[in-house]
Amino acid sequence: MELTGMVWGASPEERHARYPCDEFMDGPHERWTRAVHVAASPELVFRWVEQLRQAPYSYDWIDFRGNRSPDRLPDHVVPLEAGQPFMPFRIARFEAGRHITGVLPEEPARRYGQMAVTYLLEAAPRGCRLVVAVDVEKRPGPVHRMQRRLLAWGDVVMMRKQLLTLKRLAERDAAEMSGHPGQNR
Repeated sequence: MELTGMVWGASPEERHARYPCDEFMDGPHERWTRAVHVAASPELVFRWVEQLRQAPYSYDWIDFRGNRSPDRLPDHVVPLEAGQPFMPFRIARFEAGRHITGVLPEEPARRYGQMAVTYLLEAAPRGCRLVVAVDVEKRPGPVHRMQRRLLAWGDVVMMRKQLLTLKRLAERDAAEMSGHPGQNR
């Protein structure tokens, strides 16, 4: 497999599946796919994905200006709504417990090209799969091609950390809820 930064942890089926973000791309685009198995229910993991409205859960010193992403779920969660900030995206569609899909706002889309993202949860044996599909506009020319490659590599590094952090937190919470604190697979 060629090293392009386009895939991390995703199966061939996950790489080639259709996702809600696909409907927000008008022209030619490429897909970046990232995925991780989480030993927790899709509902619990979804609560952590909702937290991406508040914090990046990646390398906080880069993505969050040195602030720390919260390591506990809040007691009260603001309901999801279209248009809410979702990292650099705005929520375009969602299905509670299943997916959140966002699109890049107009100004950054002019700079980097249109992008749409879906964070999707699929039930799996002993937990669920958290799959992220990022659709990125394929603007022509070598400068834009190089820009996409650099963005893909930066994204895979940051999103790998993000997904592993969400996995760790959800699995910790699942273990605590099952009466086995400290258990973390």
